[in-house]
Amino acid sequence: MATKESYLSFILEQLSPLEGITHRKMMGEFILYHHGKIAAYLCDDRLLVKILPSTTALLPNAPQEPPYGGAKPMLLVEDVDNRDFLCHLFTAMYPELPMPKQKPKKKQKGETP
Repeated sequence: MATKESYLSFILEQLSPLEGITHRKMMGEFILYHHGKIAAYLCDDRLLVKILPSTTALLPNAPQEPPYGGAKPMLLVEDVDNRDFLCHLFTAMYPELPMPKQKPKKKQKGETP
């Protein structure tokens, strides 16, 4: 089951007080970015965040679920109706999020290795 556009819109509205929240659609699901860093996944109408010291402190009893089969588990955010909490969660985890991996540059025509 893919994530509905209405769920994406709801989560983006909840996070609207924050700057730098963007998203990308991937195979019917969505990846949420915070200033270019992958922060969360929306899969099957569930908000899942990376397991980090800040997220485990703020979500001590959150179930760990993989976003899709074969993926590493993430923490399920169940209280998505609490805008202040969601913004605090994303703000707290931002410093711990890894920088995106740099893609290798494509070779230009005629360029030798």
